[in-house]
Amino acid sequence: MTKYFRSNVDAMASYVPGEQPQRGTQIIKLNSNENPYPPSPAALAVLRNIDGEWLRRYPEPFGGEFRQAASKVLGVPSDWIIVGNGSDELLSVVIRACAEPGKKVVYPMPTYVLYRTLAEMQAAEITEVLYNKDYSLPKDELVAANGAVTFIASPNSPSGNVVATDDLRKLASQLSGVLVIDEAYIDFTEENALALVKEYENVIVLRTLSKGYSLAGLRLGFGVANPKLLEGLFKVKDSYNIDAIACAIGTAAITDQAYKNACVAKIKASRTKLATDLKQLGFHIWDSQANFLLAQPREGNAEYLYQKLKKGGILIRYFKQPGLDDKLRITVGTDEQNQALVEALTTNIEQNLGVISSSDK
Repeated sequence: MTKYFRSNVDAMASYVPGEQPQRGTQIIKLNSNENPYPPSPAALAVLRNIDGEWLRRYPEPFGGEFRQAASKVLGVPSDWIIVGNGSDELLSVVIRACAEPGKKVVYPMPTYVLYRTLAEMQAAEITEVLYNKDYSLPKDELVAANGAVTFIASPNSPSGNVVATDDLRKLASQLSGVLVIDEAYIDFTEENALALVKEYENVIVLRTLSKGYSLAGLRLGFGVANPKLLEGLFKVKDSYNIDAIACAIGTAAITDQAYKNACVAKIKASRTKLATDLKQLGFHIWDSQANFLLAQPREGNAEYLYQKLKKGGILIRYFKQPGLDDKLRITVGTDEQNQALVEALTTNIEQNLGVISSSDK
């Protein structure tokens, strides 16, 4: 405890992102769900032709150029779009605008743990509802909790499952607070909930350019909602939260749908093959519509495999928390990266089984 911070800040744990090795490190990085392919050539062309005048002046405060481009791609009016410094900033904006002590923030677990961190920052009351064993949505419990803010990630991380639009519609129709549908991985799915923003004033759908568009380092995300809901969120966002370079590059990237779709198609094909390969090694794999897989090793040695892979130059994600400590989250890489992973897992599984066998003698 210190004398400087609010008591809730002293008490909370920090969000721990996936490990980021130094640039130039020779490592296969499959721990943060980054896209293994480069950004659109159109986006890179913008980067190569940055005008110094963009840096001298403050940027347009609402990301107008990007809003117009996203409007055309999504088929929604530009004034239904809010742009953020990554979708994480928009999660924070919603919490700052809607949550406070005495108000509830609700979400199913396990899911993106930043939701908890942001709620703790506002000293809001937190209600975590356990997912059903098959990761189907516990709709009735979430409705009963009736949060001022309810977060639903679809596809969910770390499970990769998509929440049916009808389930989200039921939530939106019965909640009195804001329903945040976090669609960070939506580019890898066949279903989305964007239509709900026109049906329900309390729904905001969040998306990011980090995953499908290979722009995790750019930090650009956006939300779509009824202007009546966005009005309050605009009051809370930073004055110039989107820098001019991010806005210009993001505009080029979201406009180049053909390139994004081609990369997504490769990732989806690789996801299917990787899932098959892991099942042959004895892993239980949950059906995923994201760019990662949740994998449970047969021997229950998830942490052992994580550590062995890390020593061998392959990073995957391990969560040391109840319900996940016997599982691994593995980002889908290129076919070459995935093959290296499978070979390393095969070696380490065989070594571990040899140790177990020897100890039984």
